Amino acid sequence: MEFAAELQASLREFTASGVVEVRENGGSVAPFSGMSWEVRGDGEKPLLHLWSEQFNLTRRVLAITDHSEQRLALAVERFGRAKPDRLEFIRREFERGPRELSREEFRERLTHLLAEQFPDEKLESLVVSPDLEHSLSGNYARGILRRGSTCIAVLAVPGGESSDATDNSLTFALIWLQHARRLSSRRAIISVRLILPKDTCSTVAHRLAALDPQLNFELYEHDPAQDILEKIDPRRAGNLDTWLVPHREREALLNQARPSLEAIISLAPQAVTLHPAAQSREVWLRFRGLPFARWHDGRVFFGINDARKELTSASRPALKRLLRDLEAHRNPLANDTRHSLFRAQPERWLESIVREDVTRVDAMLDQRFVYAQVFANAGGEHGILDLLTVTRSGQLVIIELKASEHIHLPLQAADYWLRVRRQLQSGEIARYGYFPGVT
Repeated sequence: MEFAAELQASLREFTASGVVEVRENGGSVAPFSGMSWEVRGDGEKPLLHLWSEQFNLTRRVLAITDHSEQRLALAVERFGRAKPDRLEFIRREFERGPRELSREEFRERLTHLLAEQFPDEKLESLVVSPDLEHSLSGNYARGILRRGSTCIAVLAVPGGESSDATDNSLTFALIWLQHARRLSSRRAIISVRLILPKDTCSTVAHRLAALDPQLNFELYEHDPAQDILEKIDPRRAGNLDTWLVPHREREALLNQARPSLEAIISLAPQAVTLHPAAQSREVWLRFRGLPFARWHDGRVFFGINDARKELTSASRPALKRLLRDLEAHRNPLANDTRHSLFRAQPERWLESIVREDVTRVDAMLDQRFVYAQVFANAGGEHGILDLLTVTRSGQLVIIELKASEHIHLPLQAADYWLRVRRQLQSGEIARYGYFPGVT
């Protein structure tokens, strides 16, 4: 196997399950969750490109120096440096503090808890190892309890896991339910018991409202102080605080910034779009979805990734060069589709195409109303983008944008819809200036 193919296969296998962190020379770079990646080149030193909305990294890979269950380590070259660096992908479950349990310790503790709290049930199996073939993460313990002639599927999250692992546990609980039914074909699995750490259940409880009511879910939290499992009522625990960003605030911010930005827009009017961020009082400029400049309090800053260089008469030629590079490389007809400017933030590029003409998605959608990031504290998870629009007959529509497959997309879409429905029922959507004139 050529090294590039070996590298790609190793990365795909290692990152397929579990929460992974990216580190370089021992320092944390970013969580792998939501990151896009690509191996380029077929020679002995292929390029590895990692990118997300906040992060962009390209390294030439010299060798795989460690590949175990805990980590995948690469010897890499950074452009402009002679000495090789070390790029690592670390499984989150192996990075624990002194108060966190190992996976086996957690399994033993959970076995004791289940036996003590559910004496009428017999534990048939309980494992904590990953099962990549069935997309089951090693971050969770999963098992089957037998009660008479029926069974209960169990999935539990250890204490100390990231909020990301806890919030997305429902995805793996549903996958485990399907697999457990195949394993226990002789006995009906009548429910799923999902066990989370103390005070972490709100997102999962919220998302349970999107599931078929006939699917019986039991939600518990583990109280370590009393070492008991507390049953949670999802209807009470799932009331998440969600705030709409008033559309009028966005429009006012755009009107304030637009005079300072017209000259920049005129350099590439078909590609540059404005995106107000009401909370930070900024307006971002994107070139086919890629942020390259921002306006704040009358001043303009530009640059890929950080946008820190202030626009002045002296720096204006640099901005024009940047826009020429963007036009050359971030273009559907670009010669080099492997260029970092072409590959960066594909969901944002997809968003720009959809917002340009939403009827490309469905001819019944109303082009006048397409809103992004309507919530102040939700959306944009793992590189997934949400658009809120409406049909010509007045029916609300959510569009989820993702450039590649994503295991959590269905439940995150349902999560977003539940938030929208709540705001719709309360009248907040109309009150905050969205969809004027639509009834």
